[in-house]
Amino acid sequence: MNTHITHQHPYHMVDRSPWPLGIAVGAFTTTTGLVCWFQGDSFITALIGLALTSFIMTLWWRDVIREATFLGQHTSYVVRGLKIGFILFILSEVMFFFSFFWAFFHSALSPTAEIGMTWPPAGITPIHPWGVPLLNTAILLSSGASLTWSHHSLREGNGTEAWNALIITIALGLWFTSLQIYEYFEAPFSIADSVYGSVFFVATGFHGLHVIIGTTFLAICFFRLTNGHFSINHHVGFECAIWYWHFVDVVWIFLFICIYWWGGL
Repeated sequence: MNTHITHQHPYHMVDRSPWPLGIAVGAFTTTTGLVCWFQGDSFITALIGLALTSFIMTLWWRDVIREATFLGQHTSYVVRGLKIGFILFILSEVMFFFSFFWAFFHSALSPTAEIGMTWPPAGITPIHPWGVPLLNTAILLSSGASLTWSHHSLREGNGTEAWNALIITIALGLWFTSLQIYEYFEAPFSIADSVYGSVFFVATGFHGLHVIIGTTFLAICFFRLTNGHFSINHHVGFECAIWYWHFVDVVWIFLFICIYWWGGL
C-alpha cells in the first residue's frame, strides 16, 4: 500500500491571503477616481474605491485577528515577518514625506522671481507657529507619552491602566485632527496660493491623514484590548500601531520646525 505523506514546513502557519491584491485594486480605483474628480468628473469612482478599500480592509483585519487570537498561527517566525514588513512600510513612509521636505526646501532656499525672490512668497501671510501649531505639537507629544504608558502597562499585566492610557491617546489624536481642521478654515491662504500654499497643505494634509489612520489603528487596538486579544508577550498589532504613531509624532516635529517655525520667519 502506497502512503503519501505531505510534510508542511512548521514555519508556514498562515494561509495565503487574497486581500493584498484586493486592497491594491481598491487603492488604484480610489486614486484614479480622485484624479478624475480633480479634472472635473464625478466623484463616484473615488467613492467606489474608498468603499472597496474600507470593505477589504475590514475583512483583512478580521482575518489577521482570527489568525493571531483564535487560531494560534502567529508563530515567532510569522511575527518576525510582520515586524520586518511593517518596518519596511514605515521606511517607505519616510521617503514619502522626504519628498515633501525636498520640495519645501528647494523652493524656500532659492526662491525664484515668480514668487518675489523671497520666502515666504510675496503676499503670503504664514500661520503663526506659537498658536495652534504649538498646541498641536504639545498634544502629539503628550499622545506619544500616554501611548508609551499604555504599552508599559500592558507588558506589566495592568490591563486597566493600559485601557485608560489608550483612551487618552485616541482622544488626543481626535483633538489634534479637530484643531488642524480649524486651522485650515482659518488659514489666510489656500492651496492655490503659490508654491507655499501647495507645499504647506500637501505636507500638513498628508500628515493629518496619517494621524487619522493612526487613530483608527489605535481604535482597533482598543477594541482588541477590551476583548482580551493581547497578552503580556504577544501583541504585535499593538506594537505596530505604537511604531506608526511615534513615526507620526516625529514627522510632525519636523513639520513644525521647518514649515511653521523656520518657513514662517
